[in-house]
Amino acid sequence: MTTPLAPAAIGPYSQGILVDDRLYVSGQIAIDPDSGSMVEGTLEAETIRVLENVEAVLNAASMGFEKVVRCEVFMTDINDYGEVNEVYARYFNEQPPARQAVEVSALPRNARVEISCIAIR
Repeated sequence: MTTPLAPAAIGPYSQGILVDDRLYVSGQIAIDPDSGSMVEGTLEAETIRVLENVEAVLNAASMGFEKVVRCEVFMTDINDYGEVNEVYARYFNEQPPARQAVEVSALPRNARVEISCIAIR
């Protein structure tokens, strides 16, 4: 499944795969889908763009954040955990999904945060 409202894949993968009623959303970073460039600026702006990209893939499958049951959050600095959480909570404010959050040594395009998820209808 693909949508022009999320960035095109930068490798051999799909934005999301729908299997029956389960949507697997590939890791999204802060690429602006219109320009194809990374969003520059604050970690807050980067995290917002990441979650907007996740939302675009969810919407392409007629789903929203309320259907997400699991998220994976990858950060290049675990000290960013609080700031990423603050933005994340704006999108998952009702009943947050199960989640893991880990620090990694690097992400594509020098991103500071990447988020993937699984949603169920």
